[in-house]
Amino acid sequence: MVALNPLDFAGSITATGRCVLTQSLNPSLPSAAKLRRHHGWTALAILVAALVLMPILVIVFSWSSDQTELWKHLIETQLGTLLGNTLILLLGVGCGVVILGVSLSWLTAMCEFPGRRWLDWALMLPLAMPAYVLAFVALGLLEYAGPVQTALREMTGGAIAIKDVRGHTLVILVLTSVLYPYVYMLARSAFLGQGSDVIEAARSLGVGPKGAFFKIALPMARPAIVAGTSLALMETLADFGAVAVFNYDTFTTAIYKAWFDFFNLQAAAQLASLLLLFVTLALFAERQARGRGRLEQNTRRRKQHRFQLKGWRAWLCSVFCCLVLSTTFVIPLVQLISWLLATGFEDFDQGFISLFWHTIVLASSAVLITVSLALLLSYAKKQHDSPLLRGSLFISNLGYALPGSVLAVGVVLPLGYFEQWIQPLLPALGLPPQQILLGSVFALLIAYTVRFLTVAVGPLESSFSRIKPSIPEAARSLGASQWRIIYRVYIPMIRPGLLTAALLVFVDVMKEMPATLLMRPFGWDTLAVRIYEMTSEGEWERAALPALTLILVGLVPVVVLIRRSANQQ
Repeated sequence: MVALNPLDFAGSITATGRCVLTQSLNPSLPSAAKLRRHHGWTALAILVAALVLMPILVIVFSWSSDQTELWKHLIETQLGTLLGNTLILLLGVGCGVVILGVSLSWLTAMCEFPGRRWLDWALMLPLAMPAYVLAFVALGLLEYAGPVQTALREMTGGAIAIKDVRGHTLVILVLTSVLYPYVYMLARSAFLGQGSDVIEAARSLGVGPKGAFFKIALPMARPAIVAGTSLALMETLADFGAVAVFNYDTFTTAIYKAWFDFFNLQAAAQLASLLLLFVTLALFAERQARGRGRLEQNTRRRKQHRFQLKGWRAWLCSVFCCLVLSTTFVIPLVQLISWLLATGFEDFDQGFISLFWHTIVLASSAVLITVSLALLLSYAKKQHDSPLLRGSLFISNLGYALPGSVLAVGVVLPLGYFEQWIQPLLPALGLPPQQILLGSVFALLIAYTVRFLTVAVGPLESSFSRIKPSIPEAARSLGASQWRIIYRVYIPMIRPGLLTAALLVFVDVMKEMPATLLMRPFGWDTLAVRIYEMTSEGEWERAALPALTLILVGLVPVVVLIRRSANQQ
């Protein structure tokens, strides 16, 4: 999933490797005015941090509710399976994305072989493929009645037949296929930053190519690799659509069942707290693994002296990279187009247009709110970099680590308490008893804002850090007010970062499934919800149209990331 640009946001999740922005205050202003401004920006950051903390605290305190009977049932039947499946998934995907991401990044960054130039950017394309889309395509291709097994049975006379392909292996392969670009992009940037001079120096001292890679290049790139792996693991914990397609029980599916099958929101919150514990442990392990290493991006252009691969080694690298690209992006895309053509666009009707419109409205509204808050927070950090402000911003960045299902439970519970409190007040206002916040677009937008605020803050902080303090100081010396400086100086200069933030949030909201599925208002189905409904019924062909739409829209930020990555080489 294009949950975010790892080059900008990996460090913001753990508060490691983040830029230290320069504080710029006009010394001519009275100290009281400075203090008021400082308190104002700090209060804004604290309010946003409180918004992010709200679902976390609600989930933690959900254990005050007695759910003994339900937990006895879960312990006797499902809890062991949930824990085992989650751990196996984390271990398998973690190993998969490291092996695939590091090997591909090393080949494209440091070696020369046929097709390297276009494979360098093409291997980022799986970022546009939602995990749940690849999951149902893989199942449609590989199931017993699918084209792959049918062809194998015809070729082998029925010797090869797998009646049920659902299981650990295929789920791990699917999630690895869509999440390896996180490690690929960060590791590739790290290898490019090192250049080939370090390897050549090691080899001149008698270290072989393999030794130079494992003893020098790989340890130097470790912070980037660990950061990319942590992003992939958090996406794995948050995934609902892919595991639901394979009927693979994890905590995200258990939360959904507790909410909609048992109608027990407190039990769903307690399950969500266990998933939150996994996320916390993953973040802690990531910080320990990175140690004191810093994730740094070398923005200087340097000439790369790549290793020239020849003969069978060069072609083997080309085949390997092409095979990865084909299985993770090209073949699924061709299969979706084939299914769409087979249906004859029969689902392209008023209902689909309504789904598309709901998706666009929700995504656009979330972009407006989230990017506006991110802009104000980034500007506040630029102006007043105090410890309290930094702490509030760190808490605000934790929202991205919350899986959508956890966030949905954490937002709905406090809104439910608020609804109970205001219901007696409605008759006094001349209003009939009704739900005002629960099941509303407003509640869903709160969840989107908390989840994707980090996605917007990353590129904006990066853009603000490039602005020299002398520029706004010159504007102040000419008598420009604070808001006029923001409008006339800062916004034009950070426009590329602003556009990147808006694109990333827009596409992430469009593809968000668990929070939308759990919290959407009645009649507000989206493209992601449509895919879930069709795949739940095994109608792969009818899921092709919304899936292709999401992929095409998701390609937009991927192209932006590719162009930015090319400019940094």
